[in-house]
Amino acid sequence: MRRLRVFLGQLDPVVGDLDGNVAILLGELAEAEAAGAELAVFGELAITGYPPEDLVLKPGFVADNRRALDRVASATTACATVVGFVDVDQQGRRYDAAAICAHGQVHGIYRKQLLPNYAVFDEERWFEPGPPDQPLYVVAGARVGVAICEDVWLVDGPVAAQASAGAELIVTLNASPFYGGRLGERAAMLAERTRAAGVPLLYVNQVGGQDELVFDGGSLILDARGEVVARAAQFRPEALVVDVDVPTRADAATTLPVIRVTPAPSEPTSAALEPLPPSVAPLLDPRDEVYEALVLGTRDYVHKNGFADVVIGLSGGIDSSLVAAIATDALGPDHVHGVSMPSRYSSAGSRNDAAALADALGIDYRTISIEAAVNAFGSMLAPSIGERAPNLTEENIQSRVRGLTLMALSNEFGWMVLTTGNKSELAVGYFTLYGDSAGGFAVIKDLPKLTVYELSHRVNERAGREVIPADVLTKAPSAELRPDQRDDQSLPPYEVLDPIIEAYVEGDRTRAEMIDEDGFDPDLVARITRLVDVAEYKRRQTPPGVRVTPKAFGRDRRLPITNRYDR
Repeated sequence: MRRLRVFLGQLDPVVGDLDGNVAILLGELAEAEAAGAELAVFGELAITGYPPEDLVLKPGFVADNRRALDRVASATTACATVVGFVDVDQQGRRYDAAAICAHGQVHGIYRKQLLPNYAVFDEERWFEPGPPDQPLYVVAGARVGVAICEDVWLVDGPVAAQASAGAELIVTLNASPFYGGRLGERAAMLAERTRAAGVPLLYVNQVGGQDELVFDGGSLILDARGEVVARAAQFRPEALVVDVDVPTRADAATTLPVIRVTPAPSEPTSAALEPLPPSVAPLLDPRDEVYEALVLGTRDYVHKNGFADVVIGLSGGIDSSLVAAIATDALGPDHVHGVSMPSRYSSAGSRNDAAALADALGIDYRTISIEAAVNAFGSMLAPSIGERAPNLTEENIQSRVRGLTLMALSNEFGWMVLTTGNKSELAVGYFTLYGDSAGGFAVIKDLPKLTVYELSHRVNERAGREVIPADVLTKAPSAELRPDQRDDQSLPPYEVLDPIIEAYVEGDRTRAEMIDEDGFDPDLVARITRLVDVAEYKRRQTPPGVRVTPKAFGRDRRLPITNRYDR
């Protein structure tokens, strides 16, 4: 048994920002050296950020990524460093790879063997699978196997093969996206894999938002029994420095090639340095996991795309209230602007609730009445559509005028518009195209309505005060586009609607299965699934938003717009 000091760099890279990512890595390497680390490990494709998508189809980008890796490698000294990048062979085939570096050079390259091509992953589009039987690496006297993300998920995959071939420690580089409960799933899988291998495992995960995806970090170190000995925090970058006990397997047959990266030290690190106690970050409440994912996803999308401020239409309803709270936590109150846009149908209660919310959050708040614009549209259209009683056309004009108003503020002040629609509404098309769906980022587009209420209550619990007004939490949801309008006049109660949507969208259940096996009402199933299907063309035109469920609209669920399958 020897003690190895390891440094896990849980980073928030920016896709395509090669220079910026290298600067972060160089700073982390300096920290690792200062901490006396013998092995530093960074995330999957840390050089390019993950996922780089079709950037890797550009030969110039791949060449620049290799030059960026060389800058990192040249900065390494005695601390062996494992870092993800895009590799390319002489035939031009691309690989999701990890470079093993020390003393200013690249000593070896591991190429990811298992490429996920499901859910949000399209890796077979960009990469070739790496070969089996890749080398082990000797770092400070310990034989180390390297794996990348999907490689660790297969029971009889590369991790098992490396352990059987004599590896004494496994390091795995990851960019594993978040959804609710994902950390627990990972921990259970890693414990199983580590117990089977009988060697410790270092699991380094990316953190940060990248378009729809959020990476939650939560990097882990497990001992040979599968017990968690160290865990990084979720949803923020962190450097985890830990002394890991690595069992010596002198009698184990080494059936893979072995590359020596750094020699064994003349004396154990534990004797030269003060031992480090393990650091195990506490687990978050499941509600806080989702909330923090929304905060991080919003912050990174706004900042990484060059914005500082956001603007939100505040209706006094539950959805816009939650979005405003998330935005305030993500960006700070000085960078959030709330706009009340009342019409003749807006209740005094809703206007008061919007003002109270803005006051509680400490954000900028202004009121812009839309009546003049709505009347102007009516006058403009009258010669073509005639004088008619108010109907859906006028309701949608109100919503679209609000969208135009927010976009005007965006143009004038450079604020990103945050939309406020939730997953339940998005699913059944209960939103106005080019109206309340118009904006730059849809913060809660993957949040079912019942979860919107759950997180809104949690906002007040966390604050220890009434941030979201009590009336907002209890009044019947309404778009307030006509007199006495309520959501339940157009839709079933959300307690009924959300489970049907979950089964159809996330569970991929057919109508027959939902009726015969799940016990849902046949008429409701027929009605709701039809609404989901016909709204596909509308959803395609909505902005991206944070993915927090196992199957989100957008890059997760991809059904044809033109589609007549109705079973």
